[in-house]
Formats: sequence, structure tokens, C-alpha cells
Amino acid sequence: MIRVLIVDDSALMRKILERILRSDPEIRVAGCACSGEEALAFLATERADVVTMDIHMGGMDGFEATRRIMESDAPRPVVIVSSCWDPMEVEKTFQAMDAGAVAILPKPADIASGAEEYARELLETIKTAAQSTVARLRKRSPQPTFRKAAAARKRDIRIAAIGASTGGPQALSAFLAGLPAEFPCPLLVVQHMAPGFTRGLAEWLDKVTPLTVRIAAEGDIPRNGTVSVAPEGAHMTVAPGGAIRLTDDPPEHMVRPSASRLFRSVASVYGKNAAALLFSGMGADGAEELKQLRDLGAATFAQNRETSVVWGMPGEAVRRNAAEFVDSPPVLASLLTEISGAADSPRS
Repeated sequence: MIRVLIVDDSALMRKILERILRSDPEIRVAGCACSGEEALAFLATERADVVTMDIHMGGMDGFEATRRIMESDAPRPVVIVSSCWDPMEVEKTFQAMDAGAVAILPKPADIASGAEEYARELLETIKTAAQSTVARLRKRSPQPTFRKAAAARKRDIRIAAIGASTGGPQALSAFLAGLPAEFPCPLLVVQHMAPGFTRGLAEWLDKVTPLTVRIAAEGDIPRNGTVSVAPEGAHMTVAPGGAIRLTDDPPEHMVRPSASRLFRSVASVYGKNAAALLFSGMGADGAEELKQLRDLGAATFAQNRETSVVWGMPGEAVRRNAAEFVDSPPVLASLLTEISGAADSPRS
């Protein structure tokens, strides 16, 4: 039985979330709190396996409450349930992700589609969170950073493709923060994200990393030192010549955008001159295609179990022997920096 603490200052929102959670026999509502202070007081004496957290509340907000939960002696998985239309709240939401929250969902009132779809996603997210590893990622890696990098041969890498899902925002932040601003190739990112939050993710990453991060657009030619994030609801691929293509083709692995779709196009266009990385997330999106890239001679990377919120996608890659390098995001950043020759002059 998964015990959930609901934290929201709206009595109506608490009631809606409680009704959805009580509909699943595997989930029990352990309690409700209307502020960060109440949530911390509850967790000091009661057990909860997962916490749903509002961001904007009177008194202690959801970011501060998440930070304190994750820095406590008994951290719990936190799922942010937040408005995706308020820019200030979106920014605080990603600060909470950086503090250790494992997933983001919009509030039910923000959902244009049916209530059944929202309920299904909420229940699945709670169950995923209950199985997750709660540990903060450090953006700065200890001494082992260059241990493997010293033995890695330099390669002519012209593009880097990344796939991530649950736990991905923290991994992306830690990874991109470890790359130099003059990184000598473009990076393309597929991050599975709840509707309404992808643009906020790109804006947040742009602030916390030295690279330029933006939402990809049809026909873009990615430039060195830039990160192009796939927009919501569209597969992102690269065409011969390097231009970005966006399509609304059917989902793969039940998601769109899909890392598998991106990786296949990168393999076709760049072959051995590519790098590809899989970070934390449920399922197997991208794992088979990462193996194909490795077989072509591309540099392939997967996040390790110890730092993954959910070791699904990277774990599948490791099981398929698809990843040449397996480590934490900061270490993988150092490896890619070394392999790509980022200290050299950027390509024109």
C-alpha cells in the first residue's frame, strides 16, 4: 500500500486529488496539509511514501518545503502538482525539481482533456514515485570526474542527442552545468514532460547552465554550444544536412517526443560522429537505438543506478550493452567534454 500526503492550500484541490487517489486500491491517503509547515509537522511523526506538493501556498511555499524534505534524515519522493500557466510558479516548480522532487504534474484545473486521462496519469506518477530513488544530484562531481576521461580517446563528435524522463530535469541540470559554454557541437534533448511545462524546463535550464537552451523549431539548424529541447507533442529528428524536423507521427513507447525516434535519425545522419546519452526515466525509450549507435561507433552514455531517480531507460541500455560509459551526470559531462575535444576551437 502506497501512503500519500497531499499538500495544497486549496481545499477544493485537496478534495479532487484525494478522490482520485482513493479510487486506486493500491494507494492510501495518509493525510492532507494546507502549508509547507503542516507538511513538515506531519512527516515528523507520520509515514508517507509519496508527497504531492503545491508550489504557491501561504507561509512556507512548496519549493522550500521540498528542499527541507529532501535534506531531512528521511527524504520522501515529492511529486509537484502545480499550475503550468503562471510563469513565477513554473520557475519555482523547477527549483523544487532541482531540490529533489521526482516529477511534475499540472493541477487538474489546467487540464483541457478529460478527467479520466488526468486521473490515470496522476496514479501512474504516484506509483512510479513510490519506486524511485530519492537523492539529490550534485552539480559538481568529486575527484573521479576525470578518472575514466583520461583513458577515453578523442572523437569527431558533431552532435549529441539526449533522452530523459522521470528524474530527467535534475540529471539534465547537473549534466549541462558540467559542459563548457564553448562546447563544440549542438545538443538535442528529448525530455518526457507533463503538458505545459516544457517551455519552463528550457527557460530554467537556460538560467542554470552555461549553454544556450531553447525550444526546437521546424527547420532549425542547431549551432555549437546550444541545446535544442523537443517541443511538447512532437517527435524531433534531424534531416541530412542537420536541420531539425518536427512531426506529429504516432507515439513510440507511448510517448511523443520519443528518444528512440531522435536516436534513429541521429544514427542515420551522423553515425559514428554522434554522441548519445540516456538519463533517468521509466521504460525503455531509446535503449535499443543507443545500442545501434554504439554498434556504429558513436560515443554512448547512460546514467548510473546510484544517481537515477528511476533506473529504467538507462538500466535497459546497460542491460543491452548499449552504453560505453555509465556514471553520474557530472562525470558523463566531463567524459563528453574530454572525448569531444571541447578545449579545442569550436567548429565553424
